[in-house]
Amino acid sequence: TNLVGTSNADFPTGDPGMYQLDVTLRRGQNLAARDRGGTSDPYVKFKLGGKEVFRSKTIHKNLNPVWEEKACIPIDNPREPLYIKVFDYDFGLQDDFIGSAFLDLTSLELNRQTDVTLSLKDPHYPDHDLGSILLSVLLAPREEQREVTMLMRKSWKRSSKVTSGMWSSGFFFFYKNCDVLPYMPSRTGNLWHRIYSPSNCVLMTLFFQTQSLRLSDLHRKSQLWRGIVSVTLIEGRELKAMDANGLSDPYVKFRLGHQKYKSKIVPKTLNPQWREQFDFHLYEERGGIIDITVWDKDAGKKDDFIGRCQVDLSTLSKEQTHKLEKPLEEGEGCLVLLVTLTASAAVTISDLSVNSLEDQKEREEILKRYSPMTMFHNMKDVGFLQVKVIRAEALMAADVTGKDSFSKSDPFCVVELNNDRLLTHTVYKNLNPEWNKIFTFNIKDIHSVLEVTVYDEDRDRSADFLGKVAIPLLSIQNGEQKAYVLKNKQLTGPTKGVIYLEIDVIFNAVKASIRTLMPKEQKYIEEENRLSKQLLLRNFIRMKRCVMVLINAAYYISSCFDWDSPPRSLAAFLLFLFVVWNFELYMIPLALLLLLAWNYFLIVSGKDNRQHDTVVEDMLEDEEEEDDRDDKDSEKKGFMNRLYAIQEVCVSVQNILDEVASFGERIKNTFNWTVPFLSWLAIVALSVFTVILYFIPLRYIVLVWGINKFTKKLRSPYAIDNNELLDFLSRVPSDVQVVQYHELKQDPSHSPSKRKKNNP
Repeated sequence: TNLVGTSNADFPTGDPGMYQLDVTLRRGQNLAARDRGGTSDPYVKFKLGGKEVFRSKTIHKNLNPVWEEKACIPIDNPREPLYIKVFDYDFGLQDDFIGSAFLDLTSLELNRQTDVTLSLKDPHYPDHDLGSILLSVLLAPREEQREVTMLMRKSWKRSSKVTSGMWSSGFFFFYKNCDVLPYMPSRTGNLWHRIYSPSNCVLMTLFFQTQSLRLSDLHRKSQLWRGIVSVTLIEGRELKAMDANGLSDPYVKFRLGHQKYKSKIVPKTLNPQWREQFDFHLYEERGGIIDITVWDKDAGKKDDFIGRCQVDLSTLSKEQTHKLEKPLEEGEGCLVLLVTLTASAAVTISDLSVNSLEDQKEREEILKRYSPMTMFHNMKDVGFLQVKVIRAEALMAADVTGKDSFSKSDPFCVVELNNDRLLTHTVYKNLNPEWNKIFTFNIKDIHSVLEVTVYDEDRDRSADFLGKVAIPLLSIQNGEQKAYVLKNKQLTGPTKGVIYLEIDVIFNAVKASIRTLMPKEQKYIEEENRLSKQLLLRNFIRMKRCVMVLINAAYYISSCFDWDSPPRSLAAFLLFLFVVWNFELYMIPLALLLLLAWNYFLIVSGKDNRQHDTVVEDMLEDEEEEDDRDDKDSEKKGFMNRLYAIQEVCVSVQNILDEVASFGERIKNTFNWTVPFLSWLAIVALSVFTVILYFIPLRYIVLVWGINKFTKKLRSPYAIDNNELLDFLSRVPSDVQVVQYHELKQDPSHSPSKRKKNNP
């Protein structure tokens, strides 16, 4: 089918990814005022098939905003209009609707840039003039799809002699599950008999399989990133004062496509020092543009806009660190950044027939890459992860259709490791889908958690959640195919269905240990903190439990002073005299070392009688119920949301309680051998500290520490500050995370029927 030309009346339907719509959002004209000051803070959303595909930046206090933002949107069905909605941003409140319009894609001429002016309308007030939006649009077939189409033509010409020319007037339609279906004109007579005759079955099967594999490659390419952009936010200089005291509380927001980050807040300064690093995935060969905005944090009211700037990645050379001083537009001052573009990590998607670890040569190369001999080469490349997503069984039915209420789902699977996120294809109308896909990732932190989530695809709205599992990399047993019981969103209890995975982890233990003492990678897909009665209560109880440990210890010491138990008090008194008389500084890490060894002995000997923590689990289940209620009412922004100042204070208290409780629980779980790798690492570190303190006087140790701290900025001006002890503890799971990562046992009475394992 020749799709290049001026014809736009007969678009083929159901061609996922066959078209690409390049949209440039130019500007708005005479938009309606929605704020008290007679102005608006407009931003634009593009929606396709009920799903948001693009959101612009917010232009503050302007009724004639200029965006000049570009979006690249894959088009599944050209007959489906693109909806444009304009809103007025209100911080902490419900955003005000300004107006909407739609763009009929079938009215566009293929491969031709078109300027479009759309008048905004409000269905409730059809006669009001709400302004207009100016766009530049270009609709074209995707290059990769065009190559496959040409390949199919060539393949068809080669096979036309065998099929007696029976396909000479056929057209091809491409579907999302990568099948190729023929559409035949009615004048072909007995053509259908010839197509499905036994002599042609083998040829047709081979042809369809070959093209299906090529189209499956396109699905993989669309989600694999081509590079990594590392951005280090160093500092701001001479920023605009936004507070009455002549200072600001600045923080920075970054955005590259759908990836977003937010820096920490530096209080009361016009020359903030951030020293934070963020990594973005780069999906386009030609680069992209990072949007950067600077804000002043104001408690209880809308944050003030300080300024903005952009980084055009297409102008930067790869494999080189660039120091950029970007002046802020619409404001004062500048930002100092370090930007590095590197080639893509080894992230792949393949079928079960292509297995890196089963190929002996490839396996040896991977093992050599992470052998002890390469411990100081590329410290960010800690290990290799391979995930086989085989199948799922007995999933929840998300769709109910037909007169007989036939229940089904259209499941697909999302595999996530930190910010690396890959998807399988969708298996339609199936509660027992088979994906048979292999995903590979580079491991940057061995303490990361692999998350596998199953969703039900829904074209009219966002995907429905079916189940999820979270698997810490250190708990994985290599090469073992396991059935994981799917959990609910909070990972606290089971939901319907199981998923079969086979996972392999290869890593360098030395690199992993060194990486443990460095800051954790920040996730750009973070849930926004919100006020929750159950969450606040849970964090308060966790905090209370940590404090009660200290109080009970104080009571125990007090009972020794009171001689409630003479033998115990006598033993404590003799121990006190011995320790004080012979005390040396090295005895502190030695005591911690003995505590770790004692708990290890209890676990190995089977004398560890600690009960499973059901208190936190019960609280998490209560919180899940509340979240379900909140989800139903998420569109209703009521009175509580308007009291933003009170809510923000409560959320801050809630988060502080969580941080303090997690800190205490992580210390406890280090000594309880919750993660053996970290406990062994603590033993090594404490042993080294004990030896150092035994042989080296304290003054020399303090001298070396002070010299290092004072000269660090001189030796490495742009080094990111960190605390090794806090970075170590951040890898130890809290009690809440222990419950979330706990693997559920499959109930034999409800287990799905066993299948015979087919040979891939």
